[in-house]
Amino acid sequence: MKFYLIGFMMAFILTGTATAQHVNIGVKGGLNIYSLSDGSQYSSKLGLNLGLLGHVHLTDQFALQPEIYYSGQGAKIESSSTNLNLDYINVPVLLQYMFDNGFRIQAGPQLGFLVGAKRKAGDTTVNVKDEYESLDVGLGIGASYINPATGFGVDARYNHGLSNVRSSGDSNAKNRGFQLGVFYLFNHKN
Repeated sequence: MKFYLIGFMMAFILTGTATAQHVNIGVKGGLNIYSLSDGSQYSSKLGLNLGLLGHVHLTDQFALQPEIYYSGQGAKIESSSTNLNLDYINVPVLLQYMFDNGFRIQAGPQLGFLVGAKRKAGDTTVNVKDEYESLDVGLGIGASYINPATGFGVDARYNHGLSNVRSSGDSNAKNRGFQLGVFYLFNHKN
């Protein structure tokens, strides 16, 4: 069911971007620094993100940037040498304000679809996907810079989870993390 939802959302995004007048498609990738916030035992864990983005100019100063990307999230459990690996397909839709010099500020909602969850301690890996919700709702805020002449850019973003991702237990765990990355827009237009 969630793959149908992802497919529907991508078709919607691509249809909208195809009908706009000033649209760019691109690729992005980078580093995640994520944790779960429930006030207890978790510390930050490194992960990767990799995916696609669209950049739709609404006016000379405003744009929408829908994205779909894989995101390696999770946390380290401080009381043991255990890693919690949460794999998501994230779909943010960011509203951007574009300055004339290539800098942009951005914010918007994000849906995350859980595709895998494993707890690893030493050589032992346990599938814990049934302990986590399949949908994560969040808010992203950040800034980016694009070199107008090349289409290459850098991006920094904070993602603030709004929904409890644990489906079992009494804890109220929310995804929180930073993303640092690079992107490239094909056929970039100023």
